[in-house]
Amino acid sequence: MKIIFATNNAHKLSEIRHALGDRFELVSLKEIGFTGEIPETGPTLESNAMEKARYIFDRYSLPVFADDSGLEVDALHGAPGVDTAHYSGTRDADANMAKLLKALNGKENRRARFRTIIAFKTAETEEIFEGKIKGTITHNKRGTSGFGYDPIFIPEGRDQTFAEMGMEEKSKMNHRVRALEKLMGFLRNHGV
Repeated sequence: MKIIFATNNAHKLSEIRHALGDRFELVSLKEIGFTGEIPETGPTLESNAMEKARYIFDRYSLPVFADDSGLEVDALHGAPGVDTAHYSGTRDADANMAKLLKALNGKENRRARFRTIIAFKTAETEEIFEGKIKGTITHNKRGTSGFGYDPIFIPEGRDQTFAEMGMEEKSKMNHRVRALEKLMGFLRNHGV
């Protein structure tokens, strides 16, 4: 079965392909010839993910899933949340991390969670799947692998940031992979 993953993010695509294996023919936006921007105008991760899935489905009529992920920090009342990717006003990961670390300066509570919402759309169905992982925010960046906020997020029960782990280890606890596993379960239950 061919499924479009509605992303232009090469890191996310690699992560999802690694988790999926060869069970499905996963195609990216680039591979289907889509080079534009997908709107993300919703106030929640759920609404943004579904908006993206519908946008691509309406243009290509193939099964599609889209994700929206957010880092929610307790001491910042859930921020950056839906604004995670452009928290600093840009999509620059270093600038986003710097702003977050500055906002947490002097705060003892550094509890946070990554949440991913995957929206799946076909002609027959629209489904939402959530994956999340709890953890804490470090005081400084650590590690060089991964992307986004990985250098400052330590998953619960661990002492390494996501950026200090390899892809295999990170995939075992990753919020995006957890949401993807729920999507895969849905597809299996529906004979796909």
